[in-house]
Amino acid sequence: MKRYTALVKGKSFCSYMLMGLVLLLLAGCSGGAAAGQNDNEAAKSAATSGDKAQSRIVATTVAITEITDALGLDLTGKPTSTKVLPDRYKDVPDVGNPMSPDMEKVMSLKPTDILSVTTLKYDLEPKFKDMKINAEFLNFESLANMQKEIQKLGDTFGKAEKAKEINEALDAKVAEIQQKIKGKKSPKVLILLGVPGSYLVATEHSYIGDLVKIAGGTNVVQGEKVEFIAHNTEALQQSNPDIILRAAHGMPDEVVKMFDEEFKTNDIWKHFNAVKNGHVYDLPEPLFGTTGNLAVNSALDELVKMLYPSN
Repeated sequence: MKRYTALVKGKSFCSYMLMGLVLLLLAGCSGGAAAGQNDNEAAKSAATSGDKAQSRIVATTVAITEITDALGLDLTGKPTSTKVLPDRYKDVPDVGNPMSPDMEKVMSLKPTDILSVTTLKYDLEPKFKDMKINAEFLNFESLANMQKEIQKLGDTFGKAEKAKEINEALDAKVAEIQQKIKGKKSPKVLILLGVPGSYLVATEHSYIGDLVKIAGGTNVVQGEKVEFIAHNTEALQQSNPDIILRAAHGMPDEVVKMFDEEFKTNDIWKHFNAVKNGHVYDLPEPLFGTTGNLAVNSALDELVKMLYPSN
């Protein structure tokens, strides 16, 4: 899907957009259930001293449920989501939004293993600790990190060979992509991550940034250590990217409208090569999430089409 984009301008919105995206991606809610704490710790103790086949796993994100399904693992709890989850888990109880799971519901399931992601750790870890719940935060911030976590899950829950099989298939896809782009000039790429009213720029340390690197693109933002940074349109124009990718999360339709409106009214975007040449693309959320997921093969295929539009 290909569209011209628009962004909110002005110096004053930098702090606002950081807050907006951080709240969206890292929001959580607290809760308390003293009676359930003893049950949870007892279950955890039983699992660590006994057979992992008896584990009661609660997965709190969609990406994790897809991976546990691929590994052939049963779940005791799953995230509440409008997205289609694996059919294996249709009768598994929901535990709430990935960014704000219902802690009391989680406790009631007596889990031995609770799985979340590192992008939510800052906000969720204190809440789990308050409930005396031991949660593990998986690093899905790059394909390589996701593969390490897949193998770790396989080793932990007796699915090591299946995990190896999944990772070998992912390695084969990367090799296929690298062969396909061999000899092609690396395009300069700007990645925008938007929420209603604001946006951030994704660095090569973000999951989408990692996919761009795998697909042979060069991120216009270099030298950063974090996943996302605030930026302004004047500085972005100086980088003059060949390709602009925009990812809309939280309320995608609203963000796309915001982008479109801003690109119509803010003349600065007309000077970008990517805009002049019509090389501005929306990234569909099912394929391009803020963290790694098993849609990576299809995402890489689509990304190559975007980064090399004349080939």
